[in-house]
Amino acid sequence: MRVIGAADEFWRVRLTRIDASGAPDFEWRDDVLYRSPSVDEPAMIESWNVEAVRIEDYDTIVCIGTFPRRDEAEAFLRRVTEDLAEMTKHQFEEVYLSSGGS
Repeated sequence: MRVIGAADEFWRVRLTRIDASGAPDFEWRDDVLYRSPSVDEPAMIESWNVEAVRIEDYDTIVCIGTFPRRDEAEAFLRRVTEDLAEMTKHQFEEVYLSSGGS
């Protein structure tokens, strides 16, 4: 059964930060409760995912783009958000979900 409607009635998009460094969030010491990681540590390995989330089932999440920098991900997120407001459900799914995004 084919459902017809505006894409933003069925999907939302979000930006998610992925930290792949494996570094602990806290470093425990006896004399200090919390200490930030030292500045001379290698940069954290992170990526930014733009994901589509189905409104009717928040467990349905589709990654439509992965970016190494936040500004790139935010620019893509803005474009997808504009398309979400203008496209039908079928158009949005055809462009972003059937091919895994741009």
